[in-house]
Amino acid sequence: MSEKKMTSSRRHHLKSLILQIALNWLEQEKKDKVSEKEAYMAEHSTAPDMSGDQNALMETCKKLQALIDKVDEERYDAEAKVLKADKEIEDLKIKVVDLRGVKKPALKKVRMSADSMLQALLGSKHKVTMDLRANLKQVKKEVKEEPTEAVGDWRKNIEDKADRKKMFETS
Repeated sequence: MSEKKMTSSRRHHLKSLILQIALNWLEQEKKDKVSEKEAYMAEHSTAPDMSGDQNALMETCKKLQALIDKVDEERYDAEAKVLKADKEIEDLKIKVVDLRGVKKPALKKVRMSADSMLQALLGSKHKVTMDLRANLKQVKKEVKEEPTEAVGDWRKNIEDKADRKKMFETS
């Protein structure tokens, strides 16, 4: 467990060595690509026939230009198809999201005082302090007083209903 920390100069020296090795690899890859390209062109293309007159060379250039135009049209058509497919994919992704609906993350329960809630809602510039607990105590006291009166009303209502029931039974 006694691992020594590397000094910053040693770390920078190692980083520079790694970067030099990577740079050498990149340069080698570039050289390899150039040589591969030359080998491919030598293998797949014939040497241009420079013998002949001016008219023959002009005909060859026209043929090459026609081939280039044809390839460009095909490339443009392929590019248009790809762009159209990409647009359709984006539209379908939007439809999937609309159909599935956006899942909302579960809210976390946070204990917060009323003053801090109001400050969060209204911003830090507004200083609003309310003593909500005092208001709650007053409401609780009022609510406790009402059920005692309601008990008497409840019994009275039952007696009234019993009287009505007797009226219907007698008739």
